[in-house]
Amino acid sequence: MNKYKGILISKKILKENDLIIKILSNSDKIISGIVYGGLSKKKRTIYQIGYFLNFEVLEKNNRPLSINAEIIPPHISLIINDKYKLNCLLCVTSIINLAIIEGQHVNDIYFIVENFLNKMFVKKKWLIDFHIFLFDLLKVIGYEIKYTNNDHNIYFDLNKLEFVKVKSNDSVKFPFHLFKEDYSDIDKTSVNNIFKIFELVFVKFHLSNINIQLPNHYQLFKKQIIDKI
Repeated sequence: MNKYKGILISKKILKENDLIIKILSNSDKIISGIVYGGLSKKKRTIYQIGYFLNFEVLEKNNRPLSINAEIIPPHISLIINDKYKLNCLLCVTSIINLAIIEGQHVNDIYFIVENFLNKMFVKKKWLIDFHIFLFDLLKVIGYEIKYTNNDHNIYFDLNKLEFVKVKSNDSVKFPFHLFKEDYSDIDKTSVNNIFKIFELVFVKFHLSNINIQLPNHYQLFKKQIIDKI
């Protein structure tokens, strides 16, 4: 029996009373398995998308992995009345579910998710942390955008994926200020550019390999944030 901690990123009904779930574990891998009786009154409150869990994985007689878990902090009760934070949590879990495949090891992916969510759960101003998370995610899956110490090149070329000094039809002004913790003036154009750059890299260079589009939870959260600014 192996023990881990992680965050539940996907679940679906397997049969009458069982669930098949995916958990991003602190081993930097996605682990999937069956929760027998996962829809029972006792267990269904444990296996919710976005919950942090301590869990055990049991292998037995060539059968599918069996998972048993308990809830650990941070608890969703901290954000239950905040629709922006709840939708952000679903956004994060949905893109992580696409970012790596089961069994693939990606160094530090659990750390960046846990680090961001721990901040988001307790901070009043956390949108900048979300921007940093998106670019940290691109970095750990192999598409780093080196924005640190590059603010002398104020534009980002969307074709070459590099910073440039001169604006072109294929470039956007890179919002360096949105990666600074002490910055409070958040404008719609800059946030749109953050999403635009992330989406271009994530979809064109990552999701295109598996022919999948950005998840609905991501699109919903993006619209919600843009509309709020």
